[in-house]
Amino acid sequence: MRPILKNKLYLYLTEFFAGMSVMAVELGASRLLAPYFSSSQIVWTIIIGTIMIAMALGNVYGGRKADKDPNPDKLYRRILIAAVWIGLIPVLGKYIILGISALMIFSVNANYLIWAAFAACMVIFVFPLFLLGTVTPSLAKYTMENLEDNARVVGSLGAANTIGSIIGTFVPTFVTIPAVGTAITFLIFAGILLALALVYFFSGKGRRGGAIAALALFLGSCIFGHQSNFAFWKTELRYEGESVYNYLQVEETERSVILSTNVLFGVQSIKMKDEGLTGMYYDYALAAPLMAGAGEKEQLDVLILGMGTGTYGRQCLRYFDGVTVEGVEIDEKITALAREHFDLPAEIRVSTYDGRAFLAAVDSKYDVIMVDAYQDITIPFQMASVEFFTLVRDHLKEGGVMVVNMNMRGEEDSINQYLADTISVVFSQVYTVDVTGDTNRELFASNTPDLLSSLERGIALCQDPELRGMMTRVSGRLVPYEAGNRIMTDDRAPVELLSMQVMDQLIDREVAYYRAIYEEQGIQGLIDGL
Repeated sequence: MRPILKNKLYLYLTEFFAGMSVMAVELGASRLLAPYFSSSQIVWTIIIGTIMIAMALGNVYGGRKADKDPNPDKLYRRILIAAVWIGLIPVLGKYIILGISALMIFSVNANYLIWAAFAACMVIFVFPLFLLGTVTPSLAKYTMENLEDNARVVGSLGAANTIGSIIGTFVPTFVTIPAVGTAITFLIFAGILLALALVYFFSGKGRRGGAIAALALFLGSCIFGHQSNFAFWKTELRYEGESVYNYLQVEETERSVILSTNVLFGVQSIKMKDEGLTGMYYDYALAAPLMAGAGEKEQLDVLILGMGTGTYGRQCLRYFDGVTVEGVEIDEKITALAREHFDLPAEIRVSTYDGRAFLAAVDSKYDVIMVDAYQDITIPFQMASVEFFTLVRDHLKEGGVMVVNMNMRGEEDSINQYLADTISVVFSQVYTVDVTGDTNRELFASNTPDLLSSLERGIALCQDPELRGMMTRVSGRLVPYEAGNRIMTDDRAPVELLSMQVMDQLIDREVAYYRAIYEEQGIQGLIDGL
């Protein structure tokens, strides 16, 4: 037995840092997977479930190994392997995720998100956390000196593990991930585990070749994996980083500057360099100010829940006179990027707040409230219920209009139908229009009977020919919504499961052509087709 094992503090530190690393890896897993699979409750459930499986199996295996072969070298060798594995995640993790995703797209017809995220978690995270799961039962064996104090020892080890887990929960979320990113967070906690194992193996006589090799691999991971470049195929990004809430990416093209959040593809906010219309859903949403009396009223107050970088706010200021715009954005890093990269006007005041909590805290009323807080399947359920839309209604002035961007247009009984049915409980006038060439659908809601006539009057007053043409097309394509009884409340709003169904449909349509080639001609035919 190495001399350091006589120091009980070292054993408790091993337990403490093992517990801390498990939680840090769990939180890092959510951020690693978010750009590929979203950060929804479904993905969190998969992460927690697979990690609990790994820890349970590790507990069983560690206890049996400690009874059969109580050699501490084997425990610290497992910690060494876990440290190296975790250190390699920033280097290899994104490639593994993309490879698994490609395989799942061609082999799974339903619940793609669940199966792909589950497979990624199993491949990347189960093994190192299984190894860390062996720590507690093994240390109980080495720490216990007699049966009289076994309960005290087990309790102390459990306390050390729990305290470490608490710290491992808060530090990545509030310190390391926002400050240095997910990749370096993995490396920090891998380094802590590696240091524990190195102290053990260099504390006495014995083989050290494995420890030296592990150190070399870890240093290689630090060199090649220290950058959080999730979109590694993009080389000209203005910005790529992370906040408390999101993975963030700012990309510049010839015509625009684009923000993506928690996805590697797609547009969450955009700034057109020519300051014209975007060709996206923001243009369609400009019908809401006209419905609310833009051009007829001296002042029009607009509130945007889910401000992003201010695309809609900039457009309202550009195209309408007498408009004041206020935004609510929960991620203050996005607001900072908006000021730095997207020329967010100084006169737009942005509150760093949750959209619903903001409405509950203020008494102000608005002519237009835009709800733009839905992103793929990460729809906040508290902003999709009858109670929320009632709160929005209560903050509208007489004749006010709510416009909602629904970005997962699907078939019957999809998330959009549930949202529209829920809104119809609160508003008597509900109209929708599909965005051309996109999966977005804009919904306009009000309790004003002459909503469409207000829009027509507003179009007639439009001075900008491009906007007038766009609004004329929107007016001609508006469809009155026929409400059903698919109502969501704070108590029951299965937004993520509903959205996942739409995502399966969208993925199935996108890959149908390539799947047919694969089924007929195999891998070589697919390669030739690409």
